[in-house]
Amino acid sequence: MSAIIRLRRIGKNPKKRPHFRISVFSKRCGRDSKFIEEIGYYSPVTGTVKMNKERYEYWLTKGAETSATIKNLVKKV
Repeated sequence: MSAIIRLRRIGKNPKKRPHFRISVFSKRCGRDSKFIEEIGYYSPVTGTVKMNKERYEYWLTKGAETSATIKNLVKKV
């Protein structure tokens, strides 16, 4: 199974206050497709990052790729 770990934007109202979920997606599906699993969240406004590292490591062992942004966030955590 080819999967990718990336951000999914959830905060749109009010504008300029984004919130993101760190999610695992199938690589074959589109940008707004249904996610496989949600493993954390990120708020750039407050700089808060919370991630389930056990599930992150699990998906990496299964062959999931990560986006560049997620790689940078993992370094911070």
